[in-house]
Formats: sequence, C-alpha cells, structure tokens
Amino acid sequence: MILEMKVPSPGESITEVEIAAWLVEDGDYVEKDQPIAEVDSDKATLELPAEESGIITLKAEEGDAVAVGAVVCLIEMDAKKPEGSEAPTAAETKKEAPVVTAPKKDTYASGTASPAAKKILDEKGIASTEVKGSGRDGRITKDDAVKAVPSMGTPTGGARGTARKKMSMLRRKVAQRLVSVKNETAMLTTFNEVNMQPIFDLRSQFKEDFKAKHGVGLGFMSFFTLAVVRALKMYPDVNSMLDGDFQISHDFQDISIAVSGPKGLMVPVIRNAEALSFRGVESEVKRLALRARDGQITIDEMTGGTFTITNGGVFGSMLSTPILNPPQSGILGMHNIVQRPMAVNGEVVIQPIMYVALSYDHRIVDGRESVGFLVAVKEALENPVALLMDNNPTKALEM
Repeated sequence: MILEMKVPSPGESITEVEIAAWLVEDGDYVEKDQPIAEVDSDKATLELPAEESGIITLKAEEGDAVAVGAVVCLIEMDAKKPEGSEAPTAAETKKEAPVVTAPKKDTYASGTASPAAKKILDEKGIASTEVKGSGRDGRITKDDAVKAVPSMGTPTGGARGTARKKMSMLRRKVAQRLVSVKNETAMLTTFNEVNMQPIFDLRSQFKEDFKAKHGVGLGFMSFFTLAVVRALKMYPDVNSMLDGDFQISHDFQDISIAVSGPKGLMVPVIRNAEALSFRGVESEVKRLALRARDGQITIDEMTGGTFTITNGGVFGSMLSTPILNPPQSGILGMHNIVQRPMAVNGEVVIQPIMYVALSYDHRIVDGRESVGFLVAVKEALENPVALLMDNNPTKALEM
C-alpha cells in the first residue's frame, strides 16, 4: 500500500512552504515519526515526520516551493525493512542533517558549466569560475557563456570565487516585511542613555541566591521587560496598533523578544508579561531562547506580540535604529554597556552606560508619548528598587 504524504498546514494564512532540506535519501527505509525533511514557511522552519514506516520516494527537490496539501513523497508501507539496517533516531537525523551536502539529482554545484557552455568558454579562454551562472543552483548556461566577456582587469593571483544560493523562504519573507515597514509606516527613532550601575549593584548582591533558588540567572532582560511593561501602562498608545482606520488598544502586555536561532533572528513572545515576576520573565526568556536555538519554536509562539525588545548589544552594537515589528507600533533597542564618564551629583565619575533606542510609528504615537515612554524606561532602570521592586528587592526576587 502506498501512502501519499502531503504538506500539512503550518499555520493560518500560510499557503505554501519550501523544502529546506531532505533528511533522508530517495529509496531509504524510514520509520514512523522519523524526521524526513525540514520545511521553511514564511514564519518558521518546521520538521516533517514520516507518517508511516516504509520505503520512501521523494516527489520534490530541495529548494522547491510546494503548496500546502501537495504530495511531497510516497511511502510504500508494505515494503520490508532491509536486513541489518537501523533507521536513525530523530536526534541522529538532526545531528547529521547539516553535513549532508551531496547534490540531489538534476542539481549542480555553483559555477558548473553545461557541456555547450564549457565549449564556448574554452574557446574564449574564460574560466568557469569567472562567470556567474543564471541556471539552477548557479549552473552556467549556454546563454551565460555566449554573453561572457574576458576580464580586462589586472590579474592579482588572489582568489576571486563567488557563490550563489537561494535565500530561504523565511529570509525572503523577512526581507519583504522590512521593506514594507519602511514604505508603509512613519517610523521615527528617539534615543536616551541609561546608567546601569543600580542594576549592576543588584545583580552583584542577589544573582547567586537568585540562581540557586530559581535555577535561572538574574539577567538584564527581566529588568528591561518589567520596565517596558510599566512604561506601556503609562503610555498605552505605544502598546497599540493600527488596523485600517481603527486603533486597536490592548489591556495586556505581550512582549516579543528577539533571539538568535539556527535559521536567523526569531521573535518569540512572552505572554502577559505584566503578570510575571523577575523569576517568571527570566524563566520564560530562557525557555524561548533554548527552543529557538534547538529549532523548536512554533509559529504560535512568535505570533501576537504587542511590543518588541531587541538586544544588539550582545553582538557589540553601540547604537542602532531598530526596525518595527509590524503590526506593532514600538520596539526598544538595547545596546552594549560601556564604561563612560558621567556627571553624578556634580562630579565626573565612570559609570556603565547603555544607549537605548525606541523606534515607533508616528502615525499612532506622537513625540510626547515616544519620548515620555523612553524616559519612563530609563527612570525604572536607574531606580529599579523603587519603581520595579516596591522598595523590597529581596521579596521581589523571591517570587
């Protein structure tokens, strides 16, 4: 009996996916629930498990865009498992998948010339490495060879190779969204600086006990998240979004946090951050970061945030203009912390300073709200005991 495996729907409004990688070969015997492919949607990369055990026949190539509901492979369920063969476990499949580099049938390595193209290039005295192919996976076609012109530059003897690869569906969708944000919103950015010394002092005093009690570190994200929650309550326009001619306001704070994953930047959501303690925020940040790192983040976990925090400081950024995460109206950019001279009580002292940036949609957030919001964040971070801990840090960090 032949089973037709079809592309499942990864989420609402998604109509097609792209085959990012096959984790098995055509003709392999696969076990039920064994991961057989990674598929990219415009929001996430997901694993496709085998629905039954049997011999698999692939019906799509890596890089193909296939519609939700389309058949991508066949599984011959009556086939017997080959003697002495063991299907890899899910963990083994994931581990081996990144190093499977052998090209599939009908695909070519970048820079490979067709026989006709090679003949023309040889006649012109042009190396195939000097020609950018327009065919599939960078294959040099006959037309490419006809149009190729010998280089007139001065030879340097250095390497001059190029590579051409198709962007993943997720990366292409991100690119489209970034362009649309610039074109469809009135985005502005306001900046401020934060003296991080009070937070440094609190972390030095409580971080060991905090980790021993809760099993997570006391990082900066809990302070920033709770400072943002406080500021959003004070300036609710920053926590709203536009829907045509209507403004949608929220009485909750779902905070999106930008984390780095194997497929690039992902933005999972901390739900109802206003109800979380320092421990709650740190635990949720750790959970989401691990799921992103392991490629387990779901579309639901990245949908529905009302405000975003992104930390370019982990990569060494001093100052940047973060771009909005539509349909949200605001995003806070954190940056690296540097020891800088600062006037404190009339004296110049060296303090750990972070520049912060708020990008906002000026169609819905006015200058007063945007500046006031960022000042409120600054005030909470510079006076966390009074504004975030109700003057009782021990109790606040025990919850």
